[in-house]
Parts: sequence; structure tokens; C-alpha cells
Amino acid sequence: MTNAPTHPDEGPAPERPAVPPVEPFPAPEPEGLTPRQRATLIVTAILGLLILVGLIAGAVFLVQHPTQAAAVRDVFIILMALMMVFIGVALAVVAVQIALLTNLLRNELKPILEATQETVRTVRGTAVFLSENVAEPVIKLNAYVAGLSKIVDTFNQLGGIFRR
Repeated sequence: MTNAPTHPDEGPAPERPAVPPVEPFPAPEPEGLTPRQRATLIVTAILGLLILVGLIAGAVFLVQHPTQAAAVRDVFIILMALMMVFIGVALAVVAVQIALLTNLLRNELKPILEATQETVRTVRGTAVFLSENVAEPVIKLNAYVAGLSKIVDTFNQLGGIFRR
């Protein structure tokens, strides 16, 4: 920017600080993955491999030690039974909530919607009534007054012509 005065009585124009351009999104790498996505992918792959290795090692251990395998099997059966109980309770709660929602919709919201529709019909009828019985006569009266005013103005102008 120049420091030339913008007006002869003013001093030099203040300099504005340069604003660096802002990129809206980080530029993706050539493969199409950002560094964060690449790191997440690597961490996920490593965790998946560790879990797979752990499962294989656990299976080998259980095959070699059948008494521990029976104890682990029993623990898993107990955990599965507890999960089934938990899922059954959750399904029962969901069923009760759906029944309560259905009851709410049927017995409370439906009458409210019907009353709202009736109110809208009443307002629409009132608007039509006011339009026909108030607005139209006022508009016609204004039109007659405007026409009468023009007629009077025309007679006044004609009268001015004959007076001269």
C-alpha cells in the first residue's frame, strides 16, 4: 500500500496489516489420506493384529490345558446367560416405552391436533368474512372517493380555463 494522502488535509493513509490466505481444509496427500487418517489406520491395524495374535495364543493354551478350557467355557456360558437376561430386560423396557408413546400419540396429541385444525378453519373463515364485509367495501369506498376527487379536480381545472 502507498502512504499517499487520501485527502489534501489528511496525513498519510494508515497501513493495513497483510492477512495471510487461509486454506479452508488441509490438502490431502497424494494417496488421498490425511496424516491423521493414516495414523488412525495404522493404530487400528496394529490393534487388530494384537487381538488376533492374543486369540490364537489363547486357543493354543486352551487346547493344551483342557481343565482350564472347561473353566473358561463355563465362565463364557455364565456371561452369555447374563447378557441374555440383560437383553431381555432391555427389550421389555423398549416395549413398554413404545406402548407409552403410542398411548401419548393416540390420547393426547390427536385431540390437540384436531383442536388446532378447528382453530385454523375458524381463523380462515374469519379472514374470509372480514375480507368480504370490511375490506372490499372500504376499497370500493376509497375507489369512489378517488374518482370523485378526480372529477372535482377536473371541474376545477375546466372552471379555471373559462375564467381566463
